[in-house]
Amino acid sequence: MKPIIAIPADIRVFDGTTWHAAQNQYVSAALKVADVMSFIVPAFEHGNDPEAILDRVDGLLVSGSATNVHPSLYGAEARESDGPFDPARDATTLPLIRAALERGIPMLAICRGIQELNVALGGTLESEIQEKPGVWDHRKPADVERDVAFSIRQSVKVKEGSCIAAVVGAGEIMVNSLHRQAISKAAPRLQIEAVADDGTIEAVSVIDAKGFAVGVQWHPEYWAETDRPSRALFEAFGTAVRDYAAAKQLAR
Repeated sequence: MKPIIAIPADIRVFDGTTWHAAQNQYVSAALKVADVMSFIVPAFEHGNDPEAILDRVDGLLVSGSATNVHPSLYGAEARESDGPFDPARDATTLPLIRAALERGIPMLAICRGIQELNVALGGTLESEIQEKPGVWDHRKPADVERDVAFSIRQSVKVKEGSCIAAVVGAGEIMVNSLHRQAISKAAPRLQIEAVADDGTIEAVSVIDAKGFAVGVQWHPEYWAETDRPSRALFEAFGTAVRDYAAAKQLAR
């Protein structure tokens, strides 16, 4: 049987009602490339039990989203321009991230996910980074087809000897990094693994993690079936999930 991972949902409102939703690209990449099944975890501000959720899965995939982590969670004052926010997702993901790390459950955090990972461990975020001197405009291009918007066009430098270098190789790789919020102060437990040419933090790992625990600011899920670095990240995550599931089975 294939192992199962948890993917925390976003809250979306359409068709006149509220939905707990996960984008197809993440679920599809997990199934087709990582070779694992997914459970979508409903997002609630109160009532979720992270330990009970993690008892039933072998990995955690923290996806990207159009919403931002609420600034109050990293000690900043929220401005209207910092939104949109999804407090139910914040309340779901941050405890799951901390509990997964404590257990050594493999985790891959993408886009909003890397920001949640940083905040969960005590780091801070910077909003509207394109307004800072010398920083590129990393935002998703407007009014273009989705495949064009998520095209691979930005270079990042992967640090020699890092966790991600063991997966995709050290040095320059091309990615599809789309965001207007980014890590400002990295949490003490995070190692910076890759940066853009403008200094933006693009990938991290958890220094003292018991298992695979990596966050990337770009979107490997989008081209996971065709792009070599994207595929390698999901394959490495899938391998870690299967190893965790096998070890858990032996321990029973």
